[in-house]
Formats: sequence, C-alpha cells, structure tokens
Amino acid sequence: MHLKTISTPGLEPTADFPLSLPFIPSIRHIEIENNLLFFVGENGSGKSTLLESIALTSKRINIGRNELDQEHSLNEIKPLASALRLSWQQRTQKGFFLRAEDFFGFIRRNQELESEFDGYIDRFKDDDRVRGYMESNKRAINAKYEKDLNEYSHGEGFLTFFKSRISPGGLYLIDEPEAALSPQRQLAFALFVYEMAQQGCQFIIATHSPIILSTPNSQIWAFSENGIENSHYDELEHVNFTKNFLQDPARYWHQLLKQ
Repeated sequence: MHLKTISTPGLEPTADFPLSLPFIPSIRHIEIENNLLFFVGENGSGKSTLLESIALTSKRINIGRNELDQEHSLNEIKPLASALRLSWQQRTQKGFFLRAEDFFGFIRRNQELESEFDGYIDRFKDDDRVRGYMESNKRAINAKYEKDLNEYSHGEGFLTFFKSRISPGGLYLIDEPEAALSPQRQLAFALFVYEMAQQGCQFIIATHSPIILSTPNSQIWAFSENGIENSHYDELEHVNFTKNFLQDPARYWHQLLKQ
C-alpha cells in the first residue's frame, strides 16, 4: 500500500464550495486500509471533488488534454487540495488520474499529434533522416496498444488504454470508469483492478457501479450528508436500489407513472 492517511489539520468547514461539502469534517484524519478503495455516494456528495483534490496534492499525471496544474476545471477545488495532507507508507510517483470523460480528450490529443507528424512527414518528404524521425514519433503514439485507439469502440479503447498504462507499484485515481464501459466490461475492469492490486498497485476509484463496487478485498467509503463512513457492499444504497429495481422494474415504473 502507498497512500496511508488523508488529513486536513486546522481546516474548518465554510459556506463556500468545496469547504461546504458534508465530508469536510470526516477528513480531519482518515485512514486507508488497503490497495483498493472505492468512493460511492449520490451526485453532489463530493466523492469526485475529494478524488480530484488527492490527484492535485499527490501530483498525479493527468490523462486528458491538460496537465493537472493547468486544468481550469479544477481551479474551484484548489482550496481543499492545498489543505490536504497525505501520509505515505511508500511514496510513489508512478500512476495517474483519469476521469472517464477525459479519455475523449486524450484521443483527440493523439489525433492532433498524428496530424502534426503527418504535416512534418509531408514537409520533409525529401529528407530521409527527418522524415524517418517523424514517422517513428507518429508510430510511438499508439505503440503501447495493439492498434490505433481510434479503431476501437469507446469502451474497448478505454479498457485497452487502461490495461496498457498500469504497472505494479503505482497509485491510480479513477473517476466513474463505468461511464465508458458496458456491464460486461465493467466486470472485466474490476477483475483487472483486483489482479493489479495484488501486484502492489493502489487504486482509489469513485463509482456508482454495483458491479465495480463488488470487487473483493476492497474498502468502501460511502459519502452522504453525514460525511464519510466505512461501509460494506450489502449496506450500500446504490446496490440495494439496483437489486430491488432489477427484481421488479414494472413496480417502480407503475409508481412513477401514477404521480
């Protein structure tokens, strides 16, 4: 395990976001117990905000169009990120931060790079040395993958990218990976995460997915109006609601359409 505790010495809640979020008192000192930690809670409960703040504080690489310190969408949470104190069992610079929606930005950035290299290749077509160098750089963009990521479906590309970029010993912060994945691929994602956690990777994942949340040997932080509480899978509202709905969806629709 790498990241061991999160604390905010001296930080007090305020009326301004993000310090107005209900979980703020819970993180005066909170312990991470193993290599696989899930954040779960309703929209607006703050799970993504805390994940983003940990990413900023731990200086993770951002998978997207911009580096984290240049990502304007994170400016609002910087008061929380600057207040976080992280303690490490073993500090690591390996790893990254990934929001599922930023995967599109990553693909677009690769496309732009490929186009730039194509321009150089055409411009220096009579110079074998320069042209060869540019062709080599273009091939390197997708060298980690079996083929160009643009040739995959979104879900296939996301899973292929994710598997190719994980290495033992890293800290990986992932926000709502289920947005890119079908139920079957969510299970494949969960299995891969479980296997890599056994090899020394640490994952902190914010998710709504009952499939991903079911991963064995994980710790779950449930975000609510009461703050953050350690929870068990069978206690989660997300899980019980999904289970009850799937057992009898007609009953729920009957109630909704009566209103």
